[in-house]
Amino acid sequence: MNQKRLAKFVALFLSVGLLVTACGGGAKPAENTPAPAAAAPKEVAIGAIYPLSGPSAVAGKDLTNGVTLAMEIINGQHPELDLPQAKWKGIPNLGNAQLKVVFADHQADPNKGKSEAERLITQEKVVALQGGYNSAVTAAIAPVAERYEVPHLNADSTSPSLTEQGFKYFFRTTPHDGSFVENAYQFFDDLKKAGTIKGTEKIAMAMEDGLWGQDTAKSAKALAGKNGWNIVEEIAYSSKAANVDAEVQRIKAKNPEFVMMASYGPDAILFLKAFKGMDVNPKLIWGNDSGFVDTQFIKTLGKDAEYLVSREVWANDLAAKKPIIGQLNTLFKSKFGAELNGSSARALQGTLVLADAINRAKSTDPKAIQAALKATNLGAGDIVMPWKGIKFDEKGQNTLGAGIIVQVQNGAYTTVWPFDVAAGKLVYPIPAWKDRK
Repeated sequence: MNQKRLAKFVALFLSVGLLVTACGGGAKPAENTPAPAAAAPKEVAIGAIYPLSGPSAVAGKDLTNGVTLAMEIINGQHPELDLPQAKWKGIPNLGNAQLKVVFADHQADPNKGKSEAERLITQEKVVALQGGYNSAVTAAIAPVAERYEVPHLNADSTSPSLTEQGFKYFFRTTPHDGSFVENAYQFFDDLKKAGTIKGTEKIAMAMEDGLWGQDTAKSAKALAGKNGWNIVEEIAYSSKAANVDAEVQRIKAKNPEFVMMASYGPDAILFLKAFKGMDVNPKLIWGNDSGFVDTQFIKTLGKDAEYLVSREVWANDLAAKKPIIGQLNTLFKSKFGAELNGSSARALQGTLVLADAINRAKSTDPKAIQAALKATNLGAGDIVMPWKGIKFDEKGQNTLGAGIIVQVQNGAYTTVWPFDVAAGKLVYPIPAWKDRK
């Protein structure tokens, strides 16, 4: 072999050797040599999907305000609060990375919710999703999160079927409507035991025709039969209806003592106005939260909202028993000009739970966050909600949440049940419209 050919051979040999080394074919590092630590991120992004426009926009504003306050707490802007996360200044186990929330508007449209979930995951690169509110939209978001194996924490959608789909990445902190409707009948039974009602009262149901309303109706009907209550009318109506006079006329014709409702903001207001306009006077109107507790309900109806009874998960008059409720409500009101309500408080709590899981995961890997959510075990003293705690079952449902019953009294929501935590006494029967001052 001449000198030129030898030189080319050596050069080729060396270049192949370098290529093999670069591709991992070189000497292996010693077994005990630690891998270089990944640099801690400067921020961690989660996605929050709510109805920021359309018929549920008022609730969407409440929800985003709750998430915004939670994000500020986690990022160290409110150290005066008596909350562990208020001392964090970011996510501690990720080098105090700041929590970032990317909001998206689903407009109460399931298809829009689905596309926004995909955009947040694929383009915004969020490590987890939060939200939904409208149960039909949440039902469209959850499969997207499942397909991409990204945790989806829901704090505000209550259709029982959401945790019956076998999802592994769906977690719900709020109790569902099966529990809430059962609470309503427990409330009725306690009123019967106290001699306030007879226990033979006729019930009319008016429920919006979406997933949430019809799941509520299904639970109400099943438990009525189980508990011996007499449902005399069942109405399913569109939450987008501009007029509910025909529905209210059907209720009036049955002359029920109780009316049970599942309505969003605009339709809840429509029904109350129609009840007054058509002089419909049930002895009790029970609303399944949502539209009956959003910030526009009392503001729009004024005195006509008085005596409405709603299930709830939050009441500011519980601050005497749980001081953090008062602290948060004062801060929330100073920032947003409104009281904390069931929607904003649940969204706030959901964000805190998600941040807690990310911190325990010590990672932005969605699968690690999922594992941390599954291991969540928070007691009553660890959370802001008036629950026993937060612990998820194998379906992703919090098993420690519970509902309360509130009544609008003097322009505010007053806890009237359970009786041992009540801040006020139930006004029953509701005064007839003509007798109200």
